[in-house]
Amino acid sequence: MRIHLAVALLLPLSFSTAQAQTASDHIALGDRAYTAMDAPAALDHYEQAVTADPQRYDALWKASRSAVDAGSYGTDATRRNALFARAEQYARRAIALNSTHAEGHFSLARALGKTALTQSPRGRVKYATEIRRHALGCLGLMPAHAGCLHVMGMWNAEVMRLNSLTRMVAKNILGGRVFSTTKWKEAVRYMEAAVASEPERIVHRLDLAEVYDDVGEKAKARAEFETVLRLPATDANDSVYKDQARAALRAR
Repeated sequence: MRIHLAVALLLPLSFSTAQAQTASDHIALGDRAYTAMDAPAALDHYEQAVTADPQRYDALWKASRSAVDAGSYGTDATRRNALFARAEQYARRAIALNSTHAEGHFSLARALGKTALTQSPRGRVKYATEIRRHALGCLGLMPAHAGCLHVMGMWNAEVMRLNSLTRMVAKNILGGRVFSTTKWKEAVRYMEAAVASEPERIVHRLDLAEVYDDVGEKAKARAEFETVLRLPATDANDSVYKDQARAALRAR
C-alpha cells in the first residue's frame, strides 16, 4: 500500500516535469537526434521548440533543415511536398526574426530548391530568382558557408542541365532573366568551394562528382565518387548518397 501511495505521489511530479520541457530542452534533444541522423525525431523536437517559443530563431531554421532532410527521399510525394512546404514556412519565419544571420537564408534557399526540383522546367522558373537571391544573401553574410556555396553550385548546374530551348524560353518568355547568368564553370567553382569549406560532407562530394561528369572531367568525377564511399556517414541521407555514388561507379 505504501509503495502504491509513493508511486501515486511521484506521478504528478513526473508529468509536470515532462510538460515543463522548454524550447531549449527540445532544441538540445533535436540536436542529439540530428547528430544521430534521425531526421523525423529531430524535426519533432525542433517543432516542439517552436511551439514552446515561436520567437526562437535557432528552432525555426533547424526545423526547416530537418523538414528538408525528412522529405528528401521519401516515396510519398504528398508527404514530401508537405515537408518542403513546412521547411519553407519555418525558414521564412526565421528570416523575419533575424535577416542578418546566414542560416535562415540558407534554409529558405535549400527548401525552395528542393521544391523547384519537383516542378516542370516551366515551374522551376518562378523559384529561380528567389533561390539565387537568398543563397547570395547568405554568402554576403558568411562567404565560406558551405551550404550556400552548394546551393549556388547546384543552381548553376540545374539551369545548365535544361536544354537550350527551355533555357531560352525561361529567360525571354517566362521572365527568368537570372538564367542568363548561369555557367558550367560557375557550377564547378561553387561546388569546389563547398567541398573546400566542408571536405568531410558527403553531399558536397557527390554533387561535385556529378558536375564534373557533366563537364567531361571523368577522372575527377570518379575520384569524388570514390571519396563519397570512403567518408563516414554523418547526415541523415548519407546512406542514399553512398548508394548513388556506388551506382555511378558501377555504370562507368
